[in-house]
Amino acid sequence: MFTRRSFMVGATALSGSLAFGARGQAAPADRLSTLSDGHLELPADFLLPGVPAEARRELGIETGDGAMLSPPCNLTLHRSGDRLVLFDAGAGSNFMPSAGRLPDSLAEAGIDASEITDVIFTHAHPDHIWGVLDDFEDVAFPEAQFHVCRTEWDFWRSEAALANIPEERQNFVVGARGRFDAIEERTTLFDAGTEPVAGIEAMAAFGHTPGHCAFVLHGLDAPVMIVGDAIANDPVSFARPDLLWGADQDAEAGAATRRRLLDRLAAEKLRFVGFHLPQGGIGRVETEGSHYRFVPGA
Repeated sequence: MFTRRSFMVGATALSGSLAFGARGQAAPADRLSTLSDGHLELPADFLLPGVPAEARRELGIETGDGAMLSPPCNLTLHRSGDRLVLFDAGAGSNFMPSAGRLPDSLAEAGIDASEITDVIFTHAHPDHIWGVLDDFEDVAFPEAQFHVCRTEWDFWRSEAALANIPEERQNFVVGARGRFDAIEERTTLFDAGTEPVAGIEAMAAFGHTPGHCAFVLHGLDAPVMIVGDAIANDPVSFARPDLLWGADQDAEAGAATRRRLLDRLAAEKLRFVGFHLPQGGIGRVETEGSHYRFVPGA
């Protein structure tokens, strides 16, 4: 399989107790790992519109014209019995140069794309779904079944998607539709509250997109939550979950979802994976006064 060899290859694996294991190691039976898809380069003004410079400085966020954020992209790989499940497909080679490293990360981990049995999407933004097609515009996971929330599928294929998204992001709609068309014959739609794959519970985490879902993995030593982009920045999402994010299609709903998930993660002491969180994205949430704190690898 042709891939774009590059730097930024990495994998963070978890052992039976979900403690960190060796980089580049495939997930053993009934275990979890994350694979790097590189990182994004996004203007701070796009992500945090209307947040004063003083508040940004308190949160350790760059200020001034041209300030950029570089969130990492972590894809979750879950092996359960004879199923090898990938959450999201990465950005592919056509979104931005700093992302699209998943093929290299899979190769570094000793995994062929044909071994993936299921791809479950949190949502259909470019950095999560464009990588479902390879450099030749073929489906990158030739043996996989694909699973998409029905609400998400219907939204991106609706006229409202083009009508309600700013012009500069309308290529998101075109890209999602093209990928959906390519995988439609092998796609199963699911609803929040069901299990798209046995032992994987889909949860409504709407706001970032209309059908964005989180997932709880059962059958490990303890449940683990995959939160996608519902909790997307450290430390901002934890210190100030109330802030409205420019990347959320419904910013008010996104903030409410963020608070709800943080409350549950902290109360139940669940490990979780965040797509754009540092150090592989795996950790816990701890309370810190009236705020929260991300503890990587805890």
